[in-house]
Amino acid sequence: MLAEPQSARDLTGRFGGYRWRICALLFWATTVNYIDRQVLGVLAPALGRAYGWTQEDYGYIVAAFQIAYALGLVFCGRLIDKLGTRIGYALSIAVWSVAAMSHALARTVLAFIAARFVLGLGESGNFPAAVKTVAEWFPRRERAFATGLFNAGSNIGALIAPLAVPVVVALWGLRSGFLFTGVLDLAWLLTWLAIYRPPREHPRVTAQELAYIDSDAEGQSAPARRVGWRELLRHRQTWAFVAGKFLTDPVWWFLLFWLPKYLHHRFGLDLLALGAPLVAVYVLADCGSVAGGWLAGRLMRLGCSPNAARKGAMLTCALAVTPVVLTPWVHQLWLAVALIGLAAAAHQGWSANLFTTTSDLYPSRAVASVVGLGGFAGALSGAFVSTAVGFLLQTTGSYALLFVLAGGMYLAALAVIQLLAPRLAPVRLAAE
Repeated sequence: MLAEPQSARDLTGRFGGYRWRICALLFWATTVNYIDRQVLGVLAPALGRAYGWTQEDYGYIVAAFQIAYALGLVFCGRLIDKLGTRIGYALSIAVWSVAAMSHALARTVLAFIAARFVLGLGESGNFPAAVKTVAEWFPRRERAFATGLFNAGSNIGALIAPLAVPVVVALWGLRSGFLFTGVLDLAWLLTWLAIYRPPREHPRVTAQELAYIDSDAEGQSAPARRVGWRELLRHRQTWAFVAGKFLTDPVWWFLLFWLPKYLHHRFGLDLLALGAPLVAVYVLADCGSVAGGWLAGRLMRLGCSPNAARKGAMLTCALAVTPVVLTPWVHQLWLAVALIGLAAAAHQGWSANLFTTTSDLYPSRAVASVVGLGGFAGALSGAFVSTAVGFLLQTTGSYALLFVLAGGMYLAALAVIQLLAPRLAPVRLAAE
C-alpha cells in the first residue's frame, strides 16, 4: 500500500486547508442570519410600549416568522439540493436581507406579521445550505466540529444584536434597528458569489485536500438524482431527526424571542440594561456549540463509534439543560442568567450533533432535504409554542411551566431518537 502523502497528512490538522475558509463564510452567514431575526426580540419591550402590543400580539408576530420558516425549510431544502449551495444560499440571503430591512416600514401588528413571514421564508435557507456545504467540504470525522463552528455564529449574532441595536436606536431612532444589518448581508452575498465553488471545481483546493475531504466518503459515485420526500420518509432515521427537531427547537425559539421579555418582566431591565445579560447567555451558548461538536469528535478519536459518540454528546447536553427548571424560583439576576446560559450552551451543543447526524446518515445530495424536513417540524412546533406562550402569559403572567417543560424536552427527545434509530446506520437510498 502506498504511504499517504505528507501534505495530505498535514491537512488533517484542525485548521489546515481551504475548507476552513468556507466554514468561516458559513459562520458569517449564520451570524447575520441571527442578528436579523434577533432584532425584534431585543426591541420587543420598546416596540410593545410604542405600539401597545399585548403578549398575544407578540406571540402572533413571532409565530408568523416560525410558520414561514417551517414552510420555507421544506421547500428550501429541496431547492438547494436542486440549485446547489452557491446559488441557493445566495438567493436565500438576498430575500431575508430585504425582508429584515422592511420591518422599518411596519406600523401595525399585521404589517409586522407580514414582514416576519417573508423574513422566515428567506432565513429558512441558511441551515439546509450550511449543513449541505459542510457535507460537501468536510470528511465525516470533522463535520460535527465544523457544524459547531458555523452554528456558533447563531450565538454571535444573538450576542451582537443586544450590544449594537440599543446603540443604533439611541442614535437614529427605533426603526433604524432594523436597517443596520443590510450592509452585512450585502457584503456576505458579494463575497460568497465571488469566491464560492464546490470543492471539485475550486481552484484553491489542492488534490491532497480533495483526497482528504473524500477520505471517508461513501457512495461518491452514486448518481446525483432528485430524492423525493416519500423516499426520505420511508426511513426511521429521517423520523428520528424530525422528532429531535420537533421536540427541542421550541426551547431555543423560546429563549431567542422571549428571553428579553422575561428579563424585563422578572428583573425590570430596560433596553440598555438587557445588553450584558443577553451577551452572557449567548457567549455561553457559543462555547456550547463548539464544545458539543468537539466532544463528539473527541469520542470518535478515542475509539467510539459515530453512533455512540453522537448520542453520548447529546446525552451530556440533554442533562446540562435540566437545571433551567429552577429559573423561575431564582431571585438573583446573574444566577438566573447562568442557568439560562447553561441551557442555551447545551442546546447549541445538542444542535451541532443533531444536525451532523444528517450528513452521517445521508449522501450529500439528500442532506439539505432532510435538514429541511426536520427544520419544518421544529419551526412548526415552535410556532405553536409561541402562540401558546403568548396566551399563557397573557392569562397567568407566569413563566414557571415554560421553564419546567424546557428542562425535560432534551431527555425526552433523545429517548425518541434512540427508539427510532438505535443505530445511526447510513441510509441506502433507492438507485436511480
